[in-house]
Amino acid sequence: MGKNKLQKFGEMETFPNVFQYPFAALQEKGFEMKGRWNELFFKNNHPVVLELGCGKGEYTVGLGALFPEKNFIGIDIKGARMWTGAKQAIEDGMTNVAFLRTHIELLNHFFGEGEISEIWITFPDPQMRKINKRMTSTRFMKLYRQTLNKNGIIHLKTDSHFMYTYTCEMVKINHFPIIIQTDDLYHSRLADEILSIQTFYEQQWLDRGLNIKYLKFICEPREMDLEPEIEIELDDYRSFNRSKRSSTMMKK
Repeated sequence: MGKNKLQKFGEMETFPNVFQYPFAALQEKGFEMKGRWNELFFKNNHPVVLELGCGKGEYTVGLGALFPEKNFIGIDIKGARMWTGAKQAIEDGMTNVAFLRTHIELLNHFFGEGEISEIWITFPDPQMRKINKRMTSTRFMKLYRQTLNKNGIIHLKTDSHFMYTYTCEMVKINHFPIIIQTDDLYHSRLADEILSIQTFYEQQWLDRGLNIKYLKFICEPREMDLEPEIEIELDDYRSFNRSKRSSTMMKK
C-alpha cells in the first residue's frame, strides 16, 4: 500500500463524518446508529439519501450543497477514494453529509426499515456476466426495500447501454413507476442542476463521446420481483484504468 493511501486512511480515522465498521464488530454488537442516523448524527428529521459506490464522493457532496434540507451518506468500500469527498465536506462545514465505508450488501446492517428516502447509483460496474452482482438486479431491489420508505426513489446514472437497458427492462416487468427515463441525458433538456453534477469517471465517458443515461423510478413494495428474460448486447468498450485520466482530460 502506498504512503499516500496510508496517510489518507490515517486521516479518515479522525474524520467525524466517516464511519468505518469492521464486519466482525457488526456481528458482535451491531451498529448503534441503525435506524437512528437523524437522531444520533445529523440531529434533525430531514430525509436521508444514499449514494452507493460513491467513489470520490462528488455526488454526495454536490447534492449535500444543493439540498441542505436533506441528509446525504456516501457508501463505498474504497476508503482512499472516499477521503476526497469526506475532507471536502469537512472543509466546507457541511453538517448534512457523511460517509460509510462498507460493502453495499450490508446496507440492512446500518439502516433501519423505512429510514432511507432515495438511493443514487452512479456509474456502477454493469456486471454483464453476473446478474446477482448487478446493482439494479432484483436481488438488490429486495435489499434496498429493507431500508427504503414505501415511496422510496432510485436514481441510476450510467454510461453503460447494457446497464441502462437491463434496468429499464427490470423496471418495466415489475411495473415500478418511472419518473424520468432518458438514454441521452445531456441532449434531453433534463440535465438540470442536480443531474449536471459530474463525477470524475463521468467526465471520462463524456470525453469519449458516450451518451449518459438516466433513470429515476419508485421502488414500490412487491411480494416477489421478476428478473427480465431478455438478451442484451454487451458493451463494446472498457473503462479507463481508474488511476489515470483520459487523454482528453490530460491535455486540458
